[in-house]
Amino acid sequence: MKASAFAYARATSVANALELLAVHGEKARVLSGGQSLIPAMNLRLVAPDLIVDIGELAELRGIAVRGETLVIGALTRHADLLKSSDIVKCAPLLAAAVAHIAHPAIRNRGTIGGSLAQADPASELPACMLALGASIVVRGPGGEQRMAAEDFFTGIYETRLAAQDLLVAVELPLARRGSAHFFQEFARRHGDYAIVGLAAQAALQGEGFADLRLGYFSVGDKPVLAKAASKLAGVAITPALLAEASDALSHELDPHGDQQATPAMRRHLAKVLLARCVASLLNRPDLHIGGVS
Repeated sequence: MKASAFAYARATSVANALELLAVHGEKARVLSGGQSLIPAMNLRLVAPDLIVDIGELAELRGIAVRGETLVIGALTRHADLLKSSDIVKCAPLLAAAVAHIAHPAIRNRGTIGGSLAQADPASELPACMLALGASIVVRGPGGEQRMAAEDFFTGIYETRLAAQDLLVAVELPLARRGSAHFFQEFARRHGDYAIVGLAAQAALQGEGFADLRLGYFSVGDKPVLAKAASKLAGVAITPALLAEASDALSHELDPHGDQQATPAMRRHLAKVLLARCVASLLNRPDLHIGGVS
């Protein structure tokens, strides 16, 4: 299929892009990498009257460390995240996750801002933003604002972005000494959408966690920052405690069923990832839950 007819405008600046969005509102869509928007248009899932191409806005591209914050421009491509020494040093969870996104051709064009604005609940990066405690920087008619990642995603392909808003950057706290990360997903083939995935960031303390943030994806209509993680922070980790947290996680999640997995299977796989995550972060291969490995 082919996309329905649309008008095209190449933005010359962020201000120009915002002007176009202010005029056309819900009838306009922003084009960055195009790896999600173009297929959706070709399938007639969306039919905008105007495409606002921001792909040439250099001011929205790049990775920089500013004080205690890592700033990533919205047009920074997945491939650039993989190659960045700042990402490896300051946000290694992102480097681990990006390697699982689709295939090189997609990573060479897809952007971090496009992925977050698309808000696919099976995508890796939204869950990473939850785990890392990111702030999403948005510019609109009222100026610039920062939204906590856990408040940004509201549903399937839905965010707090208004029609006149533009996602311009992501801000992450720098990884500190004593921090550790975990990333793993279940997919039928590498590059396929995940059946269930987990992005985790931890602050280690002795043989346990001072803090643990678990960002699950493909377990509901948006990425989930699991509340069950609170049971594992500030206490000695035992198999019994891990089993308690696993049960709490199972009750917390509300996964959907589809041709890939039933809700029960997704709950089970989420518990498997929790057990693997804790054992990996604490370097305790002996730590497991009965019936889950």
